[in-house]
Amino acid sequence: MKDIALNIPTYDDMLAAHARIAPHIHRTPVLTSSFLNELTGAQLFFKCENFQKAGAFKVRGASNAVFGLTDAEAARGVCTHSSGNHALSLSYAAGRRGIPCNVVMPRTAPQAKKDAVRGYGGIITECEPSTSSRETVFAEVQAATGGDFVHPYNDPRVIAGQGTCSREFMEQTDGLDMVLAPIGGGGMISGTCLTLSTLAPEVEVIAAEPEQADDAYRSFKAGHIIADDAPETVADGLKVPLKDLTWHFVSTHVSDILTASEEEIIEAMKLIWKRMKIVMEPSSAVPLATILKNRDRFAGKRVGLIITGGNVDLDRLPWTQGA
Repeated sequence: MKDIALNIPTYDDMLAAHARIAPHIHRTPVLTSSFLNELTGAQLFFKCENFQKAGAFKVRGASNAVFGLTDAEAARGVCTHSSGNHALSLSYAAGRRGIPCNVVMPRTAPQAKKDAVRGYGGIITECEPSTSSRETVFAEVQAATGGDFVHPYNDPRVIAGQGTCSREFMEQTDGLDMVLAPIGGGGMISGTCLTLSTLAPEVEVIAAEPEQADDAYRSFKAGHIIADDAPETVADGLKVPLKDLTWHFVSTHVSDILTASEEEIIEAMKLIWKRMKIVMEPSSAVPLATILKNRDRFAGKRVGLIITGGNVDLDRLPWTQGA
């Protein structure tokens, strides 16, 4: 049964989401690297959501929300606030359904992500790069448009959609000891917990976070949400704080949160680009960075890593910016 107070999504909600979004998403591949296995001492399996429609896992949750609307609800369109991947994913899904999508984005969001939003037909209103500015400007946009608010992560429809990634992951691998995913607001981690707690409860769920945006780590240790307003990190998709729904999953099911420095994140990103020949974002490199930093913990284990997105500004790669 759902928790009435929080409207916590269930495993059945995830299954319904997977059926609903199937025509609109890719079943992304799982890749391996013998070099990275030797380097870490673990067997690593990379679920490549950087190859997903719109270039990020967030299209799963966005599509579930958009295609779950009634015709009357859909006629008013959708709206959201996002640093990038949710904005472009919601724009993609709205475009597929033929409805308007208004998004509030930080003015500092990567140009590649802004271009993608507009390419999918989304209408952008810019805000300052802080949670408070984002939410204030969004309230004005929603009041003006009347669109259905699809929160980038604190939305049961979105979490159920993100949970479909781990369902595929388990079907594509012959058992895992643990799954690591980046954590910002916690949508992907929550979906991972939602699915694995029922489908494979023996699999440990670990979140990976930048040291310079470690509010989830500090929340986890303190036992309550600690929110930073405007952290600075190269992992631009991980700057937002946990909310009540995602905190429920993190506090209930996540076994640990590990952090990595900016330098460690950039080095892990370069390593994946160089050895696996795939384009992925700094946020996606955080799980590998934490494994490289804590090799003894993962040695001999079968470890799944979710590469969450590939929407990177090729003219502003982190190793070219003096980061």
